[in-house]
Amino acid sequence: RTLGAAVWTACLAAALALGPPLGGVLSEYLGWSWIFFVNLPFVAAMLVLLPSTAPPGRAAGTRAPPLGAMAAVTASLVLLTTALAEPRIAQPLVAAGVLLAAGFAVRERRARERLIPAALTGNRVFAGSLGLQLLWGLGISGIFFFTPLLHQEFLGLGPVGAGLPLVLVAVAVAAATPLVPAVTAGAGPHRTVAAGLAVVGAGLLALAAVNHLPQLWPRVPGMLLIGAGSAFTVPMTSHALDVVDQRYSGTASGLLTAARELSSALGVALIGTVLTAVRAARLESGVPAGAALAGGYTAGLLTAAGLTFAGALLAARVLRDGSPIISSPHDKRAVP
Repeated sequence: RTLGAAVWTACLAAALALGPPLGGVLSEYLGWSWIFFVNLPFVAAMLVLLPSTAPPGRAAGTRAPPLGAMAAVTASLVLLTTALAEPRIAQPLVAAGVLLAAGFAVRERRARERLIPAALTGNRVFAGSLGLQLLWGLGISGIFFFTPLLHQEFLGLGPVGAGLPLVLVAVAVAAATPLVPAVTAGAGPHRTVAAGLAVVGAGLLALAAVNHLPQLWPRVPGMLLIGAGSAFTVPMTSHALDVVDQRYSGTASGLLTAARELSSALGVALIGTVLTAVRAARLESGVPAGAALAGGYTAGLLTAAGLTFAGALLAARVLRDGSPIISSPHDKRAVP
């Protein structure tokens, strides 16, 4: 399972790093509007492959998912995320989002079959892993989103060249991933994840230290550190699944994925807010546009580093607990 989670996490991290270069190629040679079509071939491939990989039907003893609860929690997250990006209308968005979230919480407490089982919400290690996913994504996703913009406006690169340096992150992830199972077995998941997040934080600080330089090569060590450190965050997923009963593994993996995707959206909004505020202040003081953007990006890097270092401390504490749960082979509700 650790090896499988390592490959899965490596694919996610590599995709996050390879997205900007692909977007740069599309925008430079086909036009920026093509970035909205790039997902369609991958979705089509997924629909073709899904029937051959997913078990048919629903497990015995389970009911249809509560669509109302799913709609409420989704709408709540959309409203709260939008509030970060639209501060002028944030108050009504936050109020509506909190109201829907409260309604969802009341429904969960009273429901006979919860959308999120109590066995998951009451599991310290699993809940901590969700928090770690959020902290990692809050920092990394926002930085990756704005890096090509910095490379274009401050370093003077074109769309393709602006995204290509992020390939180094994907290369570092791929190179470090084979080491993850052995390190996890020897050091434990809590030390592995804590060290990985600390390395990511160090990479972000390394980028911040050289961000005033208008050259690309000083940024290479920081990018490699971010990629290598991200590979060692694999136990956030694998250990979280180990400590929940196998009958809940589908829900658990779905929640972990949702936390990662939510952190991406929130990360772009958070880092974007910091970057924009600092950039605007520097522009008002007469700093050139490129340097003003670089100042905002540095502030974003420091914010992201703080989040990942907080994640390292959290990982050292919450992932220490918990032993793998082996479901009984006679449990018909267990997923094979």
